[in-house]
Amino acid sequence: METRKVQVTGGSTYTVSLPKSWATDNGISAGSEVEFYPEEDSLLLTPRSEDERTEGSLDVSDLEGEKLTRAVMTMYVSGFDIIALEAGRITTDQRRAIREAVQGLVGVEVLEETSERVVLQDLLDSSELSIENAVTRMRLISRSMLDDAVTALVEDDDDLARDVIERDDDVDRLWFVVSRIFRATLRSPRAAKELGLPRETCFDYHSCARQLERIADHSAKIAHLALQLDAVPEEVAEALEAAHEDSASVINKAMEALLTTEEGGSTTLANDARQSILTIDDHTRELRELLRDLDPAEAQLLGLVADSLSRSADYGGNIAETALQKTAPRP
Repeated sequence: METRKVQVTGGSTYTVSLPKSWATDNGISAGSEVEFYPEEDSLLLTPRSEDERTEGSLDVSDLEGEKLTRAVMTMYVSGFDIIALEAGRITTDQRRAIREAVQGLVGVEVLEETSERVVLQDLLDSSELSIENAVTRMRLISRSMLDDAVTALVEDDDDLARDVIERDDDVDRLWFVVSRIFRATLRSPRAAKELGLPRETCFDYHSCARQLERIADHSAKIAHLALQLDAVPEEVAEALEAAHEDSASVINKAMEALLTTEEGGSTTLANDARQSILTIDDHTRELRELLRDLDPAEAQLLGLVADSLSRSADYGGNIAETALQKTAPRP
């Protein structure tokens, strides 16, 4: 850490010198412009960037299938606006993997395509994206997925189960958007300013989005299990619905705690949500007792459903913990 003394020039202007090593590493010289971003009792300084679009390239010669798809998604989340994928020859299977990646990302399209190169471009203006809206949308979709997955199970509705599974892709797309926005705020104070949110708040939303993405995954898992199961015994179905109602209540209270602006309301809701998890544990134990009388194969699958409901409540508890940290006094 380096320190500098603040000086006064012209009788009214405060000045401070920049560390030479930092200036050299960032291309700062006499006449260069820098940007200042006040953040409570801190002042962030960054070199002024003339290029609004970030370009990156990746050699995909040794990447195929899911590895290639994940590599593209990683570059998107990392903040590249233009992504050039290059190889001596891009195979048909690689092009298929790239298309799958593009379909899983919001606002990304193929800009250029040759035998040796595929260029992707993010067409959305990151400054116009709202991390809060994305998280709110994730909440709505993941909650409806959990509701419909349990309904599909107890009513033996395969069409509804398949619809739940398809909706998981929508949550994943929003999760990538939230991750991209959050990482942008870590790299540049300008991104946080354009969002109009403190970076700590962006961190809270990112943490929350991760839990919602996991809830959606478990909802899809329940839907997959519903496709494997026939009609569920009535007593077991009632126990599952009771566990689901409690799990959904934890998630709702936790999200309200995170998003509310009412003074004191956030802490109360968050504590209520965490306390409600104990009820889920009681229902899960009762449900497992009922499963002892069923066919072992059926009992195993229904046990996985109970586990997913319990885990979804735990993820809601994690959101509640984030809400509590958000309201904690700052040092």
